[in-house]
Amino acid sequence: MAQQGVDELDRRIVAALQADGRLSVRALAERVNTSRAAAHARLQRLVRTGVITGFTATVDPARTGLGTSAYVTMAVRQHVWRDLRERLRAIPEVRHMALVGGEFDVILLVRAADNDALRRVVLEQLQSIPGVLSTRTSLIFEDIGNPGPAG
Repeated sequence: MAQQGVDELDRRIVAALQADGRLSVRALAERVNTSRAAAHARLQRLVRTGVITGFTATVDPARTGLGTSAYVTMAVRQHVWRDLRERLRAIPEVRHMALVGGEFDVILLVRAADNDALRRVVLEQLQSIPGVLSTRTSLIFEDIGNPGPAG
């Protein structure tokens, strides 16, 4: 199926939902200055075509018992990515992963209860995965978060 382009109104709808994913269709329509019917139809199309891939809540990790966060970079053997991706998905503390180019191959966002739990994830789980050549851990001292589309 050919994908329709995303126009300025679609971008405003996406930005409004990124700022507040709980907007009703009526409130969304008011925010982007269009009719409820148009907002509803466009929202359905944006979801159907995969522009909007889901709706989620933003959560403070420390208030949910995850007081330690770190970015872990990994150098890996190039042929192991598919298996590695599945093994990383099975580790609950790994909250985000990306295959990247540069001095390392993979970057992970790891959230753990404390430093001891983080140590176990890195030393016992990540470093024991076949094909992982090395890891480097950078603790997050302050989690600023995403300021949203407005900056």
